[in-house]
Amino acid sequence: MTDIAAPPIDAATEHTGGRRLSVATRTYLYVCLIVVAALVIVPLVSTALGGFKTLSDLRGNPFGLPLEWQWSNYGDIITSQRYWLQMGNSLLIAALTVFLTLTFAAMAAFCFAHIRFFGSDYLLNYFLTGLMFPAATAILPLYIRIRDLGLLDTYWGVVLPQVAFGLGMSIILFRNYFRGLPVELFDAAFVDGCGYFGFFWHVTLPLSRPIVATVGIISFVGSWNSYILPLILLNSESRYPWPLGIMVYKGEFSTEWHLVLAFITLTILPTIIVFFLAQKHIIAGLTAGAVKS
Repeated sequence: MTDIAAPPIDAATEHTGGRRLSVATRTYLYVCLIVVAALVIVPLVSTALGGFKTLSDLRGNPFGLPLEWQWSNYGDIITSQRYWLQMGNSLLIAALTVFLTLTFAAMAAFCFAHIRFFGSDYLLNYFLTGLMFPAATAILPLYIRIRDLGLLDTYWGVVLPQVAFGLGMSIILFRNYFRGLPVELFDAAFVDGCGYFGFFWHVTLPLSRPIVATVGIISFVGSWNSYILPLILLNSESRYPWPLGIMVYKGEFSTEWHLVLAFITLTILPTIIVFFLAQKHIIAGLTAGAVKS
């Protein structure tokens, strides 16, 4: 008997349920993707190139190549002690925010996903109401509360509000992912004598690396780019994160925009690197339950 090999399946056919896309449809999709990619890449490239220009060159030629490459713009920032101090402050605040957000959101989402108790739905809705109130609307009461707790001008005064405002979305993502795990795992674990905490630690978390990476990246980027909370709650320049460091290049009558662009380029590199390192897990986390649910 002669084996007949199955014809290769085209990627476009596989992702459209067996229907082959026409040439016009493919062209339209590629054009849309190129336009979206350009909207993202062009500002990043312009920002990086702007850091190599002089102020006059930047004003006259904002999107082109530098007439004369000013490597000292980046060199002076990298060699300055203030830059590394602010990067360290941002990294410390972001790391604490990510750790606490992952810890509390994962445990709360596990309870909402697998444990039924009186008032669970109301408590979940209470957490979700936090999505409707951005941090800017609560600046005054938040400042008063942080002052009463004695946390003004401290790292914890910035970390705790960021964790509180990030719990709502994080719990949604974790809960939807946990509910998508097979129920048979839960039943088998209890038959073997595993309790709730053991199942959470030994079974749920090892299977939840994609959603952990997704929530971690969202929390990290949100904390890394936070500007309003550090501006209001921090007074000492030694504790400033990098978004407040931009004020160094802003004078009373003028702003050194070429140095601002160089500073921004150097400070967004960590988030880009972290995103690409965790990109595979982020896509898996979103497609495995977060967006689908």
